[in-house]
Amino acid sequence: MATEGYREVDGYYISAGFHEECVRSALGYKPVPGDVFITSYPKCGTTWMQHIVYNILNGRSPPSNAMDAFRVMPFLELQGVESIAEMPRPGAIKTHMPFRFQPFSKDAKYFYITRNPYDCCVSFFYHTKGMPEYNFTDGTFDEFFKMFIEGKADFGDYFDHLLSWYEHRHDPNVFLLTYEDLKKDTVTWVLKIADFLGKEYGRKLRADQVALDQVMKKTQVGSMKKNVNEGLESFIDQINAIPEDKRPRWLQLTMEAMGEEALNKPMMSDFVRKGVVGDWRSHFSAEQVRRLKERIASKTCGSDVMDLWKNIDLP
Repeated sequence: MATEGYREVDGYYISAGFHEECVRSALGYKPVPGDVFITSYPKCGTTWMQHIVYNILNGRSPPSNAMDAFRVMPFLELQGVESIAEMPRPGAIKTHMPFRFQPFSKDAKYFYITRNPYDCCVSFFYHTKGMPEYNFTDGTFDEFFKMFIEGKADFGDYFDHLLSWYEHRHDPNVFLLTYEDLKKDTVTWVLKIADFLGKEYGRKLRADQVALDQVMKKTQVGSMKKNVNEGLESFIDQINAIPEDKRPRWLQLTMEAMGEEALNKPMMSDFVRKGVVGDWRSHFSAEQVRRLKERIASKTCGSDVMDLWKNIDLP
């Protein structure tokens, strides 16, 4: 298993591709009134939520150029606090932090999107295999599955992460939703998301069918996939087009952390892949199902959190 590429930064378990200076900066951020965070465990719908929120706030899709996308939708652990100061507002900040590490304030708003552990594991496997900085190109699903159920994939244990936010689902400034519900009835949830951002956004979409239709169209998996994947495929070219002395510090630090070799390797799979529910059925063996069921029972004992997926026929 490729667990040597991970370490803790002040207790936060994260891959070595994130520079410690940026991570520490992120952990120390103090939210200000009006901050909006989109947070999740990886591969649970974060990118989809970013696009929905950006379209609601700005009436258009985020830029396909990856550097521009990082500027308008900063990833706090990757880019550090400086990225928030440079973010055009209104905007939303991405994190993958469990609740205990998340910069939290009653004056900020938090979207937490989660996904059933079976599909999350499969999607995260392809992500880890496809991103060169993980050094897992030749890794197998069984190897990643072991990392996942032991809490050794990037950003730590899925269940600890989920439970930490689930406990806060009734907080007035926390909006928890599942990938599966968003997929099943996207219009309803888009309107709820708009309402949470501000009643004026919900009113606007209800009063303007064209605007609502545009949000729906621009956040479909096909449209979003093209936007994100094409931008990331040309990311190295975008970096190389920036003079070294003009590169933002977070980029310089990330390049240092990842190393030149990883940066210059192509992605081996799409960042946005299928966007479906139930893909786990074509990947899990009966033994893996048994082991994950045991892990679920152990980690969620005393919690009703798995009721989030009581209607999608999980094992």
